[in-house]
Amino acid sequence: MNPAGSNPHISSPRPISPGPQHSNAIRQQVLRHQNNHRRSTPLKMVAISVNRTALHPGGVQPGKGHTELEEELHETAHIDYERVAIVANPSVPALYEDALVYETGTAITSSGALTAYSGAKTGRSPSDKRIVREPSSEKDVWWGPVNKPMSPEVWRINRERAVDYLNTRNRIYVIDGYAGWDERYRINVRVVCARAYHALFMRNMLIRPRKEELEHFHPDYVIYNAGSFPANRFTEGMTSATSVAINFAEREMVILGTEYAGEMKKGVFTILFYEMPVKHNVLTLHSSANEGQEGDVTVFFGLSGTGKTTLSADPKRALIGDDEHCWTDRGVFNIEGGCYAKCVGLSVEKEPDIFNAIKFGSVLENVVFDPITRVVNYDDCTLTENTRCAYPIENIENAKIPCITERHPTNIILLTCDARGVLPPISKLTTEQTMFHFISGYTSKMAGTEDGVTEPQATFSSCFAQPFLALHPMRYARMLANKISEHKVNAWLLNTGWVGAGATTGGKRCPLKYTRAILDAIHSGELAKAEYEVYPVFNLHVPKSCPNVPSELLNPKKSWTASVPFLDEVVKLAKLFNENFKKYSDEATKEVIAAGPVTEVAPAEAPSAPAVKSIPVVRCKCAHIHKVNGTVEVNGTHGIQTIPEVKAAPEVKAVPEAVPGAKAIPEIKTVPEVKAVPEVNVAVPEVQYTPAAETPGTTNIDSGPAA
Repeated sequence: MNPAGSNPHISSPRPISPGPQHSNAIRQQVLRHQNNHRRSTPLKMVAISVNRTALHPGGVQPGKGHTELEEELHETAHIDYERVAIVANPSVPALYEDALVYETGTAITSSGALTAYSGAKTGRSPSDKRIVREPSSEKDVWWGPVNKPMSPEVWRINRERAVDYLNTRNRIYVIDGYAGWDERYRINVRVVCARAYHALFMRNMLIRPRKEELEHFHPDYVIYNAGSFPANRFTEGMTSATSVAINFAEREMVILGTEYAGEMKKGVFTILFYEMPVKHNVLTLHSSANEGQEGDVTVFFGLSGTGKTTLSADPKRALIGDDEHCWTDRGVFNIEGGCYAKCVGLSVEKEPDIFNAIKFGSVLENVVFDPITRVVNYDDCTLTENTRCAYPIENIENAKIPCITERHPTNIILLTCDARGVLPPISKLTTEQTMFHFISGYTSKMAGTEDGVTEPQATFSSCFAQPFLALHPMRYARMLANKISEHKVNAWLLNTGWVGAGATTGGKRCPLKYTRAILDAIHSGELAKAEYEVYPVFNLHVPKSCPNVPSELLNPKKSWTASVPFLDEVVKLAKLFNENFKKYSDEATKEVIAAGPVTEVAPAEAPSAPAVKSIPVVRCKCAHIHKVNGTVEVNGTHGIQTIPEVKAAPEVKAVPEAVPGAKAIPEIKTVPEVKAVPEVNVAVPEVQYTPAAETPGTTNIDSGPAA
């Protein structure tokens, strides 16, 4: 039993280790303090320094033992634990204190979140990503613009440079955590960094081990973040002072020349994109995921700005995760222990779950706040448009913790934001179409975001994750197709972009209420049972109706209001898809290639009457339109068979190619009412009409373009 009034969670004072003889008086004071303040945390005796002088008032502290973590860092990375203070797995308040004291631009905002400034780099540096080319992973890695090779020699130079920098700091931080909620596949990650902001960021993004697990934690991968110190840009293969390098053989990552915290998060993601498929046959996905009350799981693929975080945050469904997942033979698990949400334009009305998750312990990056009230202005993009917040997933009210489900997805949704306004709001995909659009990873870059961009620009990112991929995209696509077939998963293409017209031609963003209504119909199973029609060019299956969504909105052609021809815009986008897919066609099957859009159609939309489909047309000097073998209408001036004002320009394409000087037009069928057909001379590209016998009162018909 605890004494009356004592706190049952406070243990009794621990015995004090013996110190120097002259410390007895201090020891007695400490014991007296503990006895008089039973509610306080027991104090720990600190060794008294010796050999203090006027020049060195701090004196010398007696040698002390080192922790298992310190010894490991000293052995593997030569961290000088005698000189550098190693702050291992500190608490959130301790990290707040250090960030406020030692880091410029850091403050506590009105919500309780810590705000930090990442320096000159406010986003990732994909052009500076490197993978060490070494025998164990060389055959698996997708080498090219995404994964540029680094030699082992240059890797050693960069690693030593990072460790040397860390050894110059007065204090460094160590954060240990897991990547992956499934204990069968999770990876132990250790982060060694110089900024408290980075430590707090990764404390939120990794899965936090229990206290007893930290006592003997040994990492599978180590990240050395020396981002405040530049890389040597004159080293072979370096193109700038920034370097983000991963060595799969050494199981390490080194960061130089960038303080943007997202590099660590996405570095871990790249590691999972390699480790999971290669070593465990587990599919890694750039996606969000949630679970319904009946256990049905939906996975959302999509690039930044397409709605992954927004749409997966559904009050009727539990959030599994907002960005990174793995699909195993048992189900789906989240890789991360937190969320990394975009903050630009954030409001409690638009996204209440995210807004309310930003509280004490969260890290806001590069936001602007009022210096008096400390209220953040999420609409102010003075520092960058890429304002972000990292917070523990526990801050989301309806998060599913642990973030894992042993159910396979019922639906997978490929998100795109089409600023041209030509893709349907929702389409049902075949397995081959899913592979095609998964590999394509299409979304739009908006006009005005860069100099010279005057119309929406198509952006393609394979597997919706191209900067983070370690293997060829087709490898992930095949794994996805196998999962879809094995578990009978419904696949959808959901466009959260513009409807009615393009973003620059008067269209409007698809209202969120309609997008959510579409999702509700998917989750209820109603949309899978709907009647469908084939959408041209892309050959997508589009529902004719959806509850609580206007039917004309479901087919872009029916809601098109722009002055530019609709089919022209569709074909233009389709050609961009096919051009992008060429670089993957060597690895793709014929069925997947055929699942892409078909662009061999005439873009013009001129209606034509079936009866005159194959009848050539010519124009004479009088500017009348003359139809050969058409319905008889005699022009009194010329005395020949003409039909004025009949326009049939598209039908010229139906005339077979002819040799100049030919005396007849092949495959022209006569109309029953006409008993004789004058002989004509046909030439391509010019068309000439010459009567067999000159008729008095007529003029010669010169060649001219068809109307």
